[in-house]
Amino acid sequence: MIAALRAALLAGLTLMGTSAASETTYKILSFSDLKGWERDNHNAAMRVFQNTCLDLDAPDWRAICAAAPSFGNAKKFFELLFRPVLIEDGKDALFTGYFEPELHGSRVPTARYRFPVYAKPREVRRGSRWLSRRDIETTGAMVGRGLEIAWVDDSVELFFLQIQGSGRIKLPDGSAIRVGYGGANGHPYRSVGTELVRRGVYKAHQVSAQVIQNWVRRNPVDGAELLRHNPSYVFFRRVTRVPADKGPLGAMNRSITTLRSVAVDPAFTQLGAPVWLEKAGKNPLNRLMVAQDTGSAIKGAQRADVFFGTGDEAGRAAGRLRDPGRMVVLLPIQRAYALLPEAGM
Repeated sequence: MIAALRAALLAGLTLMGTSAASETTYKILSFSDLKGWERDNHNAAMRVFQNTCLDLDAPDWRAICAAAPSFGNAKKFFELLFRPVLIEDGKDALFTGYFEPELHGSRVPTARYRFPVYAKPREVRRGSRWLSRRDIETTGAMVGRGLEIAWVDDSVELFFLQIQGSGRIKLPDGSAIRVGYGGANGHPYRSVGTELVRRGVYKAHQVSAQVIQNWVRRNPVDGAELLRHNPSYVFFRRVTRVPADKGPLGAMNRSITTLRSVAVDPAFTQLGAPVWLEKAGKNPLNRLMVAQDTGSAIKGAQRADVFFGTGDEAGRAAGRLRDPGRMVVLLPIQRAYALLPEAGM
């Protein structure tokens, strides 16, 4: 079986595309180079990997996915069929966290629930630029069109819901509406945290999601203007097919998993690929994860966003994460060697 698998890997050889090939370097490592590799729960990572591997169409990936159920030892599975590849683009590594927010809302507007969560208007097209956040919020362009999925009670939490891209809206009767990314207005994302630093309100090391939320609530007028510094605006869609005990849908349209799913830049990292994360900082984390999501602020070969789960506690943990480290992508053997210059790159 292994011989047949290796033949399939050779037959399915394709190169990973990148828009920055001239600036990108590739280095194949050994598994012994991965800090903490021996101690990780490889079986947990295997389950997450199998959740999306069948969506990978290339023959080499299909062969690996087909072989996965027959491997009783997940660690040997990864070591036998993959090679760790360090992909770098000259930029420093940065790892942050994200989560699935829980907001309080209503199906109808009230004095408390007055901030609408919008579905995408039909005139918004992918790749084109539409109205800015300021225009959407101040001109009434969305009013009366029946695009409101729900109304929530906090404009700041709605802003961060758009940054996260998915979440749950808890209704007064105890039920909930789950929403996922439904599109965007095409404007570039601008960090309001960076803007607060530019204005001299905070130092860079002081800024977190909680700090931003508290500042906006203390300064409602200036806070609204601060949020409009980010012209990007995200629309949502209702998600009805994901069980309550599962994570939100990622970019591969599958549920993501707490502390095992990571958002990456697909220009450098293949969605669905296992990635070994070595996060430095106060609470080091060495873990095998799977690239199952993307994000508008996640750009670069060594840029990643770790999914922390659902709710306020997950949000606090995610908001504290802003650390350096190293991310290593696990690729099928022949695909990995094809990336080296001597292999024709």
